[in-house]
Amino acid sequence: MSPRLPLRRSAAGAIVAILAALVLAADQFVKYLTTENLPYQEPVPVLGEFLQLYYVRNPGAAFSLGSDVTWIFTIALAVVAGVIVWKAFGLRSRLWAVVLGALLGGVLGNLGDRLFRDPGFPVGHVVDMISMPWMMPAIFNVADIFIVTGMISVALLVVFGLRFDGSRERDHEAVETDAEADALAAE
Repeated sequence: MSPRLPLRRSAAGAIVAILAALVLAADQFVKYLTTENLPYQEPVPVLGEFLQLYYVRNPGAAFSLGSDVTWIFTIALAVVAGVIVWKAFGLRSRLWAVVLGALLGGVLGNLGDRLFRDPGFPVGHVVDMISMPWMMPAIFNVADIFIVTGMISVALLVVFGLRFDGSRERDHEAVETDAEADALAAE
């Protein structure tokens, strides 16, 4: 079986943009449903203690840490979004396009809250609603799910040596070894 050809840059960029838009839309839709339908700070059991909906507005990061420096999170989210968009222009890998698109959508979901929700720009509170008290005391949202899984996926892609151009680290090592062998044979 022959290896897949790398994506054209425009195709990779389209994958990133489409996935980011889908994740952002899903996140904002769930946040809209949350703010319109869930009682504030009252658990709503979905699967008993296993899964609950619990509407809160988070002024900080995970576990509401750093609520006095929310503007730093806004800057960090904007920088991450900018780096992902910049990297998207050079992508040729399908996996990287999928991972970065999903990650960008999650980042934009929480960035939108920081920019446009009360108490105002750039210190808005993020709407969280998913709680699994048996696992951890954190309450999170759809964007958080894509941010965490996106970062784990980035780490795995790096560990397994997949490059942005679709090649693998070991492929480059083999080419370098072949070139060194050819150079020695020519001597």
